[in-house]
Amino acid sequence: MGFWLVLWTWLEGFLLFANALAILNEDRFLARRGWTLAEMTGPQRNTLKGQVIGLIHVCQYMRLPLIFFNILVITKKLIAG
Repeated sequence: MGFWLVLWTWLEGFLLFANALAILNEDRFLARRGWTLAEMTGPQRNTLKGQVIGLIHVCQYMRLPLIFFNILVITKKLIAG
């Protein structure tokens, strides 16, 4: 029982982190700091900054699955507490 509880807590944490990355606005927040995907070309994509920018864009691209997973987690929380 304890393993599944820890696993569920980790999954909820990753979901919250993905939600935080998905709501970052490229024009208002990321472009001011030079964190746009258009600025990452060639070997710059392999740097830590390039990988983080790629992760942000993946989370923004996968918004519909995130909405689905959020609905599942909210439903589970409403039913099980």
